[in-house]
Amino acid sequence: MPETMLAVEGLGKRFGTVEVLKGVSMSLGKGEVVALLGPSGSGKTTLLRAVAGLERPDAGRIAVGDRVVFDAGRRVEVPAEARGLGMVFQSYALWPHRTVAQNVGYGLKLRGVAEAEVRRRVGEVLERLGLGQLTARYPHQLSGGQQQRVALARALVYNPPIILLDEPLSNLDAKLREEARAWLRELILKLQLSALYVTHDQIEALSIADRVLLLSGGTIEQAGTPTEIYEAPRTLFAAEFMGSNNRLAGQVVEVDGQRVRLRVGANGKAQEVWGTLRAARQPGDAVTGLIRLERTRMAGGEGPNRLKLPLQADLYAGERWEYVFSLGDERVRAWGAERLPLGEHWVELPAESLWVF
Repeated sequence: MPETMLAVEGLGKRFGTVEVLKGVSMSLGKGEVVALLGPSGSGKTTLLRAVAGLERPDAGRIAVGDRVVFDAGRRVEVPAEARGLGMVFQSYALWPHRTVAQNVGYGLKLRGVAEAEVRRRVGEVLERLGLGQLTARYPHQLSGGQQQRVALARALVYNPPIILLDEPLSNLDAKLREEARAWLRELILKLQLSALYVTHDQIEALSIADRVLLLSGGTIEQAGTPTEIYEAPRTLFAAEFMGSNNRLAGQVVEVDGQRVRLRVGANGKAQEVWGTLRAARQPGDAVTGLIRLERTRMAGGEGPNRLKLPLQADLYAGERWEYVFSLGDERVRAWGAERLPLGEHWVELPAESLWVF
């Protein structure tokens, strides 16, 4: 087991009558990246800010290594500046009137570090992040990706035990964000950083983190590796939040162990398919079937677990076509390599991939 760098126990926080964190507990190991993922209002940013010392919890305990930095019961509260954590904000929060070198070294100067040591540490971290040639530039002279690296350099220059990242890529455009994900993951592995990473972007969480904590309504809905979170969701919320999905309302016709036969679609045009149970159900129960978009297949004709559906629209996405079919009042999407003619087509929903909640 890796050394525990951060331990959070029973953290609670209210804003007025709203309970934002409801007894959240989690840990972060040495060299591990944990992503806090969830929709707006789930509590992920409040949890990060509580660890940073920027938000005072109402209950619980926070320890960085073997040092307790917050304990509501014992009234221990170490201020943010004394916790020794690195922080990268969503806005980057760079001083516009200071150069790259001055931005990165400013905190060291405030701590009374000697000028020569400041120059050495700033130069070292900027070189590591590929910013060695930009030390004299100002933030407005940098691209969004370069500003993001400067903000990261400022957090790393202290050699903190933990780095906290609050949606650090959200200000980048889509293409640059994709490149930055790969660069950031490579950097984290190279420097063996221990990081707590807040994001609402599921792809970001899956690609950067070693472990994902999926939050909903102030509690941890599910925790696990990216593969576990994506491939084996334990609740309908966890299944729906991850990936692009087709959701089908249905009624249980037959249960055979973990296999379940569903009736889907409007009564006049109802069809039946088999799925895999993710919760206890009985014949007659109203249920929700869910299947990942990439596991929904086009088929050449009638066969097991296939629905005959009318094509409503198609969208060209460059590397593929996306088809939109109707199933009563619902929509079923699928991908393919070529444009389809209007009319009815067969769509296959593999039983092992159609989860029934």
